[in-house]
Amino acid sequence: MKKPNSTEGQSASELIDQKLAELGDWRGETLSRMRRLIKEAAPEVVEEWKWMGTPVWSQNGIICTGESYKSKVKLTFAKGASLKDPAGLFNASLDGNVRRAIDINEGEEVDANAFKELIRAAAELNASGKKAKTERAK
Repeated sequence: MKKPNSTEGQSASELIDQKLAELGDWRGETLSRMRRLIKEAAPEVVEEWKWMGTPVWSQNGIICTGESYKSKVKLTFAKGASLKDPAGLFNASLDGNVRRAIDINEGEEVDANAFKELIRAAAELNASGKKAKTERAK
């Protein structure tokens, strides 16, 4: 018997749709916009549902995750430290050797073109098979 709130049998995309609808505020709208930009930048991206409720976008490895918190939406790039970020979108997790994140607060909007460039660069890095660098790319 299926439990009332069970995710069994649902696709990752359906679970992400459900999460966005449940948020029902600016965080859902923001995460939905970023999801759309990810799909535009990397049409072959695969949506996954990991770690008990985290949307993940992958293509030959994880590109980024999308998390929602009370006061922000966080997009964490698995190999962000290896990506060039000329627009300076990365504003969180800057001290780590591998990951980088973009924290989006209510009322903020991320530059769509710069974000799509980061997504494409992350997909290309994954496709290259190269491991993430241990120092931040310039």
